[in-house]
Amino acid sequence: MSAIRPAAVVVLAAGEGTRMKSARPKVLHDICGRSLVGHVVAASRELAPEHLVVVVGHGRERVVEHLAALDAEVRTAVQHEQRGTGHAVRTALEALAAEGVKPAGTVVVTCGDTPLLTGGTLARLAATHAGEGNAVTVLSAEVPDATGYGRIVRGEDGSVTAIVEHKDATEEQRALREINSGVFAFDGHLLAEALGRLSTDNSQGEEYLTDVLGILRADGHRVGACVAEDHREIVGINNRVQLAEARRLLNDRLLERAMLDGVTVVDPASTWLDATVTYEPDAVVHPGTQLLGSTHLGAGCEVGPNCRLTDTRVGAGAVVVNAVADSAEIGPGASVGPYAYLRPGTRLGPTSKAGTFVEMKNAEIGEGTKVPHLSYVGDATIGEYTNIGAASVFVNYDGVNKHHTTIGSHCKTGSDNMFVAPVTVGDGAYTAAGSVITKDVPPGALAVARGQQRNIPGWVARKRPGSAAARAAQVAEEREGNGPVTGG
Repeated sequence: MSAIRPAAVVVLAAGEGTRMKSARPKVLHDICGRSLVGHVVAASRELAPEHLVVVVGHGRERVVEHLAALDAEVRTAVQHEQRGTGHAVRTALEALAAEGVKPAGTVVVTCGDTPLLTGGTLARLAATHAGEGNAVTVLSAEVPDATGYGRIVRGEDGSVTAIVEHKDATEEQRALREINSGVFAFDGHLLAEALGRLSTDNSQGEEYLTDVLGILRADGHRVGACVAEDHREIVGINNRVQLAEARRLLNDRLLERAMLDGVTVVDPASTWLDATVTYEPDAVVHPGTQLLGSTHLGAGCEVGPNCRLTDTRVGAGAVVVNAVADSAEIGPGASVGPYAYLRPGTRLGPTSKAGTFVEMKNAEIGEGTKVPHLSYVGDATIGEYTNIGAASVFVNYDGVNKHHTTIGSHCKTGSDNMFVAPVTVGDGAYTAAGSVITKDVPPGALAVARGQQRNIPGWVARKRPGSAAARAAQVAEEREGNGPVTGG
């Protein structure tokens, strides 16, 4: 079927979602890197509609703010009172009409709590609608167990003659497995006219969108249905159990796509992937790994086990093990971990290293430079092929302001160094172990900033008599032939 560009897509997202038992509006709950409504907006955008309108109601300020950050071109229409799905769609069309827009082509209506629904399925719905010349086309699905769902009743020509709710269905109708998803494609002109004829003469006192189907059929128009290829796509989220189930399904879908695109996922059951993550072939993801946000995996890199990367770019051939990274850049061939923490603003150059128990923040590390273990590097620039000794701390905070440290290229800094910012160590310089560097070090110099060692003989015997240390010292002294040292 050829692609059909809808005149409008309307997303219904005004409900409260009381079963979520949350202060957050239901459609803003997260699943695989997007909100529920965010997934629906992304799927709707694949149709390239002329207009995209989200109907908001409960928690509308938060939902409107979220949508504005998500997609600046999304329009919102406020349903001040939740008076049914028909009323919600009418609210959307009235909002468009206020801007001089009266959709005359296909209008797709979908729900803001169906994150598994794909753009491909919506495109098939729109194409079926146009191809069959329907006034309205229902997205349906054939499910293993249709209990509780509205059944699709078809005529001999395949058209939809009715949608019958489970409680009102006959035994013959209850045997049907094709159900209504609540997603539709309408002829825009006929929809607008039929919405004005909806009644609230029902037990809920609401305007039901499904009543439009009966109105249009009574007017002699054809009502059709398009069956979703995967019935799980139409699942709506009403509570946190369903949220978790949908997250698992969506994650499986995302992982399958990644593997088919050339990524090795060693253990899909323990690997989590956001919809916004990208990757290149031959990347390897080990168990217990979460890839979140805009994270990107370069070709041939290895991530995991037990990593959590958020908005982080991993270069080709890099290795990241047992690490947490947030808004960091890991260069090609770089090594991270185990047990490293890369905070926002960290940029590791090619073949560099952030090793065991290393934390970095707002730090730029040059090519080939190594920070092997037990160190904190914050607000710093380190040049190329420098080695930072174990247990080094970049002392960047004076209690009020953060300050910057610069270490040059081809430097060797000793273990247990403190670099008290602001300070600069020139290219090719060395610093001695145990130094506290408070002044700039010229290129090629050796900086020594520590007190002279002095030994006080007999201190343990005098100050800790009878202790295990005193006895051990006495034995050692007697073994060496010096006799006990008691001090004077």
